[in-house]
Amino acid sequence: MTDRQHIAVVDDDPDIRATFEEYLTDRGYRVSTVGGGEALRDLIGTGDVPDAALLDVTMPGEDGFSLARFLSSETGTRIIMVTASGETVDRVVGLELGADDYLAKPVDLRELSARVKAVLRRPTARRPAEPDPRPTAKAAAERVR
Repeated sequence: MTDRQHIAVVDDDPDIRATFEEYLTDRGYRVSTVGGGEALRDLIGTGDVPDAALLDVTMPGEDGFSLARFLSSETGTRIIMVTASGETVDRVVGLELGADDYLAKPVDLRELSARVKAVLRRPTARRPAEPDPRPTAKAAAERVR
């Protein structure tokens, strides 16, 4: 495995995915691109949890808001919402659902890089590990008695 920070680009537009991937890869990041929520969940299901995710808000199927809620509750992934909508309400909703930052399209790639660096500097609050559902040896021995 690599020690490069892992960025997931989640957008239904293949041109945006390719542009972000090339730019961020050139800056030393490991980049995974996916076209939607199901593919992101599949990626995470393999244990390949990104350090940060760039989420498009409006995608077919699961939208970026739902993915932000999932990522903030289930992983320590930092979230940057990226969308064509510059509406204040969309920014507020995204931030309330766990996004760390917000960018409106069209995105200046230098600003994107700076914001990725900024969110990656922030500490992450990974969820605590779920308790092991198996009984301890002591508890098992007490049940046998």
